[in-house]
Amino acid sequence: MAQSDYILLAVDPGNTTTKIGIFRNDKSVHTTSVSHDDSVLGKFKCVYDQKSYRAGLILKELASAGFKTGDLSCCVGRGGILKPLKSGTYRVNKKMLGELAEAARGEHASNLGAAIADEIASMAGLPAFIVDPVCVDEMADIARISGWSEINRESISHALNMKAVAKRHAKNMGKSYSELRLVIAHLGSGISMSAHENGMMIDVINPRDEGPFSPERAGGMPSLLLAKKCFSGKYNYKSLEKILFGGGGLYSYLGTRDLKKVEEMIAGGDKKACLIYDAMVYQIAKFIGEMCTVLCGKLDTILLTGGMAHDTRLCEEIKKRAGFLGKITIYPGEDELQALAEGALRVLRGEETALEYT
Repeated sequence: MAQSDYILLAVDPGNTTTKIGIFRNDKSVHTTSVSHDDSVLGKFKCVYDQKSYRAGLILKELASAGFKTGDLSCCVGRGGILKPLKSGTYRVNKKMLGELAEAARGEHASNLGAAIADEIASMAGLPAFIVDPVCVDEMADIARISGWSEINRESISHALNMKAVAKRHAKNMGKSYSELRLVIAHLGSGISMSAHENGMMIDVINPRDEGPFSPERAGGMPSLLLAKKCFSGKYNYKSLEKILFGGGGLYSYLGTRDLKKVEEMIAGGDKKACLIYDAMVYQIAKFIGEMCTVLCGKLDTILLTGGMAHDTRLCEEIKKRAGFLGKITIYPGEDELQALAEGALRVLRGEETALEYT
């Protein structure tokens, strides 16, 4: 292998699967989704405790693809819910792992990315990285104000994919990312939105507690009505969190998280399914409009990305409501594995310096 030739393992944990990609430089040579047994996952006290179980399955997949840990140049994982950070590639260290294990800012599958990358990398004495974690924070000060002095709005989003898509779009336009004014909607099991100016995400809609509902998340809720539920005696914090962040959205109304199934229900004449689907589109378009006001309506493009952006009907319905705001371009899917590999590769090549988590 030439000195400038690198092999990278990228790891993107989800709730019940872990996507992995093996890259030779920036070219994918093997990608797959490793499934995990729900009954096994349920035995762990917290998400972080799953790291060795998941790492073991990834090593088996690595071997079946003809690779050993010694073949790798580094491992890179999706970044979890850490303290607010600037955009970039971070070296995994003990402080980062300790805070992810503690999960003080919230439990999420992404908290496993650094831990799995570190566990596999340490077997061969390799570096481990994360890139543009979900806590990337470039928000303008004015965007942090919530309306109650005891709470600030937080920057949590699908930063990795949105940043990567912004840069890819800029390249396609023959411009630099810093030249463009963009609104980006990441449409997945959770829905993030962001406004980009001067190469920074100056405002975001946090999919944990704001914005439109999605296939499984409740999105922003009427605050006083939600407060009544909290003190009704029916729920504790954990049970309510599970509903709002996994049992809400389409699932709450229709009993499914599958967008295609909802569309089949609509095609079969299900009026309730039609209403809920339309309401999700309505809310997505409404919050796209909110992000457009952040840029005072002066924007180059609205970008739709994420898994649901593969759905032609959904995108066309969003265009009908939000198309007047500006040109809408679609980048379907979540090229997060590619973005992880590219971020780590820039460090390995010396094009960027790895940031230290302190």
